[in-house]
Amino acid sequence: MAISTRRFGCAPDFHPLPTTATSFFRAAGKHRFNSLAPLRTAERVKSMKWAVRVAKQQLPPKSEVQRLVDFLYEDLPHLFDEQGIDPTVYDHRVKFRDPITKHDTISGYLFNIAMLKKLFTPHFQLHSVKQTGPYEITTRWTMVMKFVLLPWKPELVFTGTSVMGINPQNMKFCSHVDYWDSIKNNDYFSVEGLVDVAKQVRKYDPFIVVETSGDKLSGSTGFNSVAGYIFGKNSAAEKIPMTTPVFTQALNPEISKVSIQIVLPSDKDMGSLPAPNEAEISLRKVEEGIAAVSKFSGKPDEDIVRAKEKALRQNLVSDGLRAKKGCVLARYNDPGRTWSFTMRNEVLIWLKEFMLD
Repeated sequence: MAISTRRFGCAPDFHPLPTTATSFFRAAGKHRFNSLAPLRTAERVKSMKWAVRVAKQQLPPKSEVQRLVDFLYEDLPHLFDEQGIDPTVYDHRVKFRDPITKHDTISGYLFNIAMLKKLFTPHFQLHSVKQTGPYEITTRWTMVMKFVLLPWKPELVFTGTSVMGINPQNMKFCSHVDYWDSIKNNDYFSVEGLVDVAKQVRKYDPFIVVETSGDKLSGSTGFNSVAGYIFGKNSAAEKIPMTTPVFTQALNPEISKVSIQIVLPSDKDMGSLPAPNEAEISLRKVEEGIAAVSKFSGKPDEDIVRAKEKALRQNLVSDGLRAKKGCVLARYNDPGRTWSFTMRNEVLIWLKEFMLD
């Protein structure tokens, strides 16, 4: 469905231009990023909005568009650093859209960048910048946002394209539209976009766990023993800060052998940690890796966890990613807590041979 060009705020000859986005999982599984999928179907033309092109009017000099292409190669890598982007090449009423955010001014756009920088310390990697229409430039990128509120600081990985519309009257950017590779519906406040935030692929730095054997994936057997270690039941009687979530890891495909784990603070290393007092308690370093994650709420009983693990694994297979055996249940509440709809949980599956570039 077309939108009013007057509402969009660009020149009156502008019309919405759809763009296709490759599947994030398929692109990642092939260890590369495609620039733009070549096929533009009628269905995508109807469904995609907010990108801009000029129809039936004089084309801009190639040198002018190339100047902006070269500019973006230089400017966008500074999106989240101290230098920042140059706002003078954007219209004051530039339209920014992604699946969960929208701003209609350059000040709103800059505020959004500042907020992301403060909350997530994001890292932006620019892969390519190409002219894709008379007054349109498309960029391909990866953005990694570190979740600093958790002790091991997992990273959320987003890939996608940005379609930059150019106002022919002043050759400034009048629109910036982000398309996430991991979803099909990229309209503003897309339900799919919100789900994508809750169902993510993350990069984990190395971290250390204290662990012991458990009875089942959703059980609490062993939790008191590992909690006792951090509460001072160790060789140095040292109390160690408690972290969340509590992990329960299935060690085989049948999910019949599990360990329950507490992640230790990131400033600890194997050499400085006291030894456990109990023989069944051990310390282990988990190497860095990439995990696919599915969030859910409520009490994580065994059937629910198994269903979430199965659905997530099927999605990974359909998207061409190779998953490792077993899975991890992450619980952000005490494993012994009684039923509550507010309980927060995640199922994680570690991935094989996942590369960002």
